[in-house]
Amino acid sequence: MTDRALLAQLDGYGLTFAEIHYYRPDAPSLLQLFVWQEYDLAPDFPVLLGFLDHWRREIEAALHSVRIAHERLIRPAEWRAVDGVLSIR
Repeated sequence: MTDRALLAQLDGYGLTFAEIHYYRPDAPSLLQLFVWQEYDLAPDFPVLLGFLDHWRREIEAALHSVRIAHERLIRPAEWRAVDGVLSIR
């Protein structure tokens, strides 16, 4: 059995968080917060945009704003050259 999240990361997907503020349908003067998390491709965010399209079509709550945070978890290792020698005896 394979892990879907690991396979997505190997394909270049990173962990994406969206903070979605929307107006409540029963109290339009109040803002509500919904937090969404999924693996997605930056900078186009096709998974998030698909979710937001679904929201606009199927959910009665009107969107106010969306804040996005994204981090690629698997990437080339970082290294730096060190000038010196360490002797172990």
